[in-house]
Amino acid sequence: MPLLLVTVFLNIAGFSLILPLLPFYGTLFGASSFEVACLFAAYSLGNVFGEIYWGRLSDSIGRRPVLIITIGVAALTYVAFAFATTLAVAIAIRVVSGFFSGTFGVVQGAIADITPPEQRARNMGYFGASFNLGFAAGPALGGLLADTSSGLAGFRLPILAAAALAAGASIWSLAVLPETRAKGAAVRSAPSYGEALDFVRTHPLLLRLFIIAFCGIAAFASMEAVFGLWTASNFHWSTHEVGLTFLAVGGAGLLVQAFCIGPLVSRFGEARVIVGGLCILALAILLPPLLRLPAASVALMGTLMVGHSLAFPNAGALVSRTTPRDRQGSVMGLNMASNALSRIVAPPLFGWIFSLHPDAPYFACSLLIVAMLPIAMQVVRLREKETGK
Repeated sequence: MPLLLVTVFLNIAGFSLILPLLPFYGTLFGASSFEVACLFAAYSLGNVFGEIYWGRLSDSIGRRPVLIITIGVAALTYVAFAFATTLAVAIAIRVVSGFFSGTFGVVQGAIADITPPEQRARNMGYFGASFNLGFAAGPALGGLLADTSSGLAGFRLPILAAAALAAGASIWSLAVLPETRAKGAAVRSAPSYGEALDFVRTHPLLLRLFIIAFCGIAAFASMEAVFGLWTASNFHWSTHEVGLTFLAVGGAGLLVQAFCIGPLVSRFGEARVIVGGLCILALAILLPPLLRLPAASVALMGTLMVGHSLAFPNAGALVSRTTPRDRQGSVMGLNMASNALSRIVAPPLFGWIFSLHPDAPYFACSLLIVAMLPIAMQVVRLREKETGK
């Protein structure tokens, strides 16, 4: 687990380092709010195909070689992104980067390889904590390294720093990460993507978990995409303030997943914690335009991550616990691909909604989360039926 968690930290720190820069980076190409959101969505477009392909491949040839190759190539795509000359080229590079970065289903499959079912929620919580530690460190570093007064050249240093972090994750995987796939599991044909899709579609619990994750992560990703634009409009913030806000966001998620998920799951179960996380998420999205205060916006972005950290790692843990061992890579890859698809569809949509009125995405996203609560309550009842508790 510690070796996997270091890989996750380095990889997500590199990925998230760029996030607070994108709204400001895009405007240097003359991008509209919709086109800025497309920069976010382009990465996820590649992620959809990456999560499906690499998850299936890791079930066939092992987790370690997939992680070494993909993260290494992702580092090269960051270098290319640093020297993009047009918005179209930047978006195309983000698609390629997303494809080779679509390996979190592989990591979750590796965690499932080494974790008994009863400990899966705890270890997925550790995965989330490592994710959030990287998510805290990356944006803060990116916001501080960027120099918006120097134009596009002012963004090269932080983007190259992202490349260095990704390269470090690949080298770490090569040097110390062992193979987690069971010894004696000979190389075989990868499980069919269609089989994984049919398995999820016909399983009542899995289907509901996929729907909740799709809509919830769509709302969360949309808030990431419009936050820089919204704070620039309301508070005249730059990359520095947005980057430091993301530090608070990642720190809040780290604390919740490192110290709260285990006790909460032990007492209430994963399904009820998902419901609680969705309630927190809806409130954190609704309040910023109502309060319209800089300090409150920072606190509520942190609260947003608290809700996210309670709901979606537990959804992932339940997906993993419900999936047979020989389908872990393909189903978890499908789960991550579904999440990535939500990040493709939602940010451009809410970027366009932002162009109609800057507060509108907040109200629309909060309604979307509220609509997921009845489905989450169905998950609670299905889990009670399965476990008898």
